[in-house]
Amino acid sequence: MNPNLSIKPYLTEEQIEKKVAEIGQALTDKFKKKQVIAICVLKGSFMFYSDLIRQIDADISCEFFGVSSYHGNTSSGEVKVTLDLSRPIEGKHVLLIEDIMDTGITMNYLKNSLLSRMPASLTTVALLEKPAALKVPCKLDHVGFQISNEFVVGYGLDYEGYYRNLPFIGQVQNFQ
Repeated sequence: MNPNLSIKPYLTEEQIEKKVAEIGQALTDKFKKKQVIAICVLKGSFMFYSDLIRQIDADISCEFFGVSSYHGNTSSGEVKVTLDLSRPIEGKHVLLIEDIMDTGITMNYLKNSLLSRMPASLTTVALLEKPAALKVPCKLDHVGFQISNEFVVGYGLDYEGYYRNLPFIGQVQNFQ
């Protein structure tokens, strides 16, 4: 871990678990008796994704979509695909699971990319949303927590590859 960062707990493990269960129940209600392709946006959402899909009582298959738009603690505004889906989603119910939406640029890119592949439906979920950081309009179907425009790590979110393993979400207090 980077010893120069000070991290203050922002969302506890218990708060996250409760919210994941709530979203899981809403998605169970929506997708009951349907086949769903759940797409994990790599790398940041892998912990949220694994916890959330276990809370959904539906026929789920898993896919992974890798994108990157961050350098250090700021968004570059440019989305780069690092891993594409391994199979078609045409005519399928798709659940897109993201860790955080801040500018809206990456989520809009993902939505447009997936919608161009003609799924039967597309449902979007983000654990975190930063309304104050939004640069382009973007609507999500389910949001865990709206947070202030602070840089956070933990529960899959990182700073230069570190801190993903924290069981809580912490606010970075200083950058050296």
